[in-house]
Amino acid sequence: MPRWLWISLVVGTLALFWAAGRGPSVVPATGPGGALACPQMASPAGLAEPLQVRVDDAPVVTIQGHTMRPLAAFALEARVLGREDYRFDRNAALSPTDLALGWQRMADPEVYKRLDISQGGRWYRYRWGAEGPPLPQREIVRSSANMHLVPANDEVADAIDRVREDQTVRLQGWLVEIRSDDGWQWRSSLTREDSGDGACELIYVCELESF
Repeated sequence: MPRWLWISLVVGTLALFWAAGRGPSVVPATGPGGALACPQMASPAGLAEPLQVRVDDAPVVTIQGHTMRPLAAFALEARVLGREDYRFDRNAALSPTDLALGWQRMADPEVYKRLDISQGGRWYRYRWGAEGPPLPQREIVRSSANMHLVPANDEVADAIDRVREDQTVRLQGWLVEIRSDDGWQWRSSLTREDSGDGACELIYVCELESF
């Protein structure tokens, strides 16, 4: 192969990796009272994969005596596989509800009803019987997650309170990191490929509807 063609291929490949690493980005805005404004992005329809757009120049805002920084804009339509409410852990004042959510094939009741799904201790767990998992385990990991919801206001908090298992929810907001002066930190996962400790999404929810 001619040397110039090798150079062209290398340059083109590097450009693609650079573009993939950069990707689209958003600059968060703050609204009245210093609250984060909702990101302007279309919600995925039809229980597709969540949409996520990285953040540039993220402002740090104050929430209940903590500092919060957006990491990515986030939008999702998903089936509610389970919900768990919290009152007594440190995080409950910020996020009183976790939703276990599924999308793509994990939004199909014929699939997720074959799993024994539970929540507790801010985790989402699933088990299957002797017949084996209804989907490859990697697909279950990629298309379901436990999500900690931080309501942006009372209206969103009321909407979260109305969510029930087996409904569909559509939400928009920000994946965030929350810190306190004593060194405590709570940070969202930024990928759908992980599982276990640290794999949950921490979402500052600006809009939510269930149906």
